Amino acid sequence: MDRNQALSLVRSKVKSKNLVKHMLAVEAIMKRVAQHFKEDAQMWGLTGLLHDLDYDQTVNDFDRHSLLTCEWLKDYNLDDRILYAIKAHPRKVEPKSKMDWTLFAADPLSGLIVAAALMHPTKKLKNVSVEFVLNRFKEKRFAAGAKREDIKACEKIGLSLEEFIKLALEGMQSIDEELGL
Repeated sequence: MDRNQALSLVRSKVKSKNLVKHMLAVEAIMKRVAQHFKEDAQMWGLTGLLHDLDYDQTVNDFDRHSLLTCEWLKDYNLDDRILYAIKAHPRKVEPKSKMDWTLFAADPLSGLIVAAALMHPTKKLKNVSVEFVLNRFKEKRFAAGAKREDIKACEKIGLSLEEFIKLALEGMQSIDEELGL
């Protein structure tokens, strides 16, 4: 499966435009972190793009979240590491690899960054700084759904919180127009 096929699948399965944007944001973060570690950016990007493919169908049945996605993807001959990371992001299996932990931490961080951009005076992602996001991170009630402990899992891949936010911002800023920010 290449990115175009993955994006077509996302657009056919996911009805919410905001969820598609979230998946694109996580894809961008995954690719940027992969580049940082000299890993396979295409594989990591596909993992981020596909990670919430079943969310619309499993939002009221969280026990099935990620498992339905993997069921849908089994005929696409994807690398098993992609499927494992997708199952690891909601902790259906324990994250093990750098890719697993990156997806686990990037998922909530993307939401925190979007929320920070929307409250920035310019409402533009390109104007959001690492310091601005870090300050929002420290505000427990700000974007409360973005679990801070999950974001801090970036330390399991050898990145400080500040480094991880920097890479995530760079990734998301590279597609700011696609994200509408």
